[in-house]
Formats: sequence, structure tokens, C-alpha cells
Amino acid sequence: MNATPLRNIAHTRTGDKGDTSNISIIAYHIDDYPLLAERLTVQRVTEYFAQLLDPNGPPVRRYELPGVGALNFVLPGILRGGVTRSLALDAHGKALGAALLDLLL
Repeated sequence: MNATPLRNIAHTRTGDKGDTSNISIIAYHIDDYPLLAERLTVQRVTEYFAQLLDPNGPPVRRYELPGVGALNFVLPGILRGGVTRSLALDAHGKALGAALLDLLL
């Protein structure tokens, strides 16, 4: 199977709370959920955002929602103090979710 960008099979919904971003990846078709669950691991998401995450901070967490074909990732500390305090350009959930859709599966 050829690698395909995540955006070809899923979309995102995001949220921010304090310095934590929450990214949900939702399959367009429920039949693609097993592929998401297999390939979109905590390790891959952590590696993808390694430059933005605090290596000594809390780990990325993944929650599985197979009934709706979704995975939810919680990224503590990635917002560096929160959207209104961060000097990072576009480091809030919507930008992070859009960036994650470029990941090759």
C-alpha cells in the first residue's frame, strides 16, 4: 500500500485549554478507522510535534472512539503557556490539526 496523507481519509476538530491542545482525527468513512488506529499512534504524533512539545513534560495521550471512527489526541504543554501568552505563530489547535493532516500513513 502506498503512503497517503492523513487528510485523504480524515478531517480534524480541535480545541485549546490553557497550554493544552486537543486534536480529534475523524475518518471520513468508518471503514478507514482501523487504519487510523493502527498507524496514528502516540509515538508518531509525539515525533511529528517533537519540536513543539516539552520533552520533560507530560506525554501525549490518545483516546479511541471506534463508534464514531475517531481518535482524540491530547498534547499537554504544546501551546507554551496558552494561545494568548504564546509567542509562537499559529501554535493553536486549528493550525496544529491542519499540520497533522500532512502526516503520511
